[in-house]
Amino acid sequence: MSLTGMVYRPPYEANSLLLQVTQGCSHNKCTFCYMYPDVPFSVCPVEQVAADIEEATRYCPDVERVFLEHGDAFVLSADRLVQIADAIHARLPKVKTIAMYASIQNIRHKTDDDLCRLHECGIDGLDIGVESGLDAALQYMNKGHTAEEAKEQLLRLTDAGIDYSFNIILGCGGEELWRENADATAALINAVQPHLLFIGTLHAEPGCRLYQDMKRGLFRECTFGQLLDEQERLISGLELKDTIYFGSHPSNIVPMQGRLPKHKQAMIEAVREKREQLRRHLNEYPQRGGEGSILNR
Repeated sequence: MSLTGMVYRPPYEANSLLLQVTQGCSHNKCTFCYMYPDVPFSVCPVEQVAADIEEATRYCPDVERVFLEHGDAFVLSADRLVQIADAIHARLPKVKTIAMYASIQNIRHKTDDDLCRLHECGIDGLDIGVESGLDAALQYMNKGHTAEEAKEQLLRLTDAGIDYSFNIILGCGGEELWRENADATAALINAVQPHLLFIGTLHAEPGCRLYQDMKRGLFRECTFGQLLDEQERLISGLELKDTIYFGSHPSNIVPMQGRLPKHKQAMIEAVREKREQLRRHLNEYPQRGGEGSILNR
């Protein structure tokens, strides 16, 4: 199948069929992002998508989940997404779920009727980079939405029956605002009650504005101690009915998974244990490798 450029997908989409319907990201302005620096956004031709679906019938006819690529495929109009979904179901009848990356702006540009139509044709499990509930952090990270706008749009998804992953980046507020970032993000999560939380930690790669800002001292990243304090404060502030916590990204100091509220206290204890293990290094900064992996943990 023709997947062009660098391909990214959430880790829990490892067994999904990856079907490219756009190239790049329609926003492509986030301060921390290095995914598509030189990829102009474009929509894949109808004929290419149809040919890829046809090819999939030969190689994975029994696939049950499809993930649409690239950066925010939910930017496509509801009509186009329904057309793609219908084509998938016609040729891959065992498909139950069609997922993709999405942004708050993508949701905002669809009506309530659009969202219900998309849910009815199997579109679910959107992966949304909300990142923070703190407006100061969202503004610096150039997300293109406020916390209140995120709340409004995520609740619209819930009303339409569409599940989603609420993606968080620990450390978005930097050294000065880690407390505020934890509290505001917990409040937003509590307000929308997402199906899944995906947790990563801020890191900068060459090619993004954040990398330059950190090199020039314009953004002061969090230390080990501050990141651990922020994570504990965030988890402590969560009041959830039933949410999966997926925090195994290599950028995290404490990789862990669980279910909230069931495993809340165990998660807090895991953070405290790691803080004790790193007690002589809490004022140091993580040294990063690929995908933000911590080299000096």
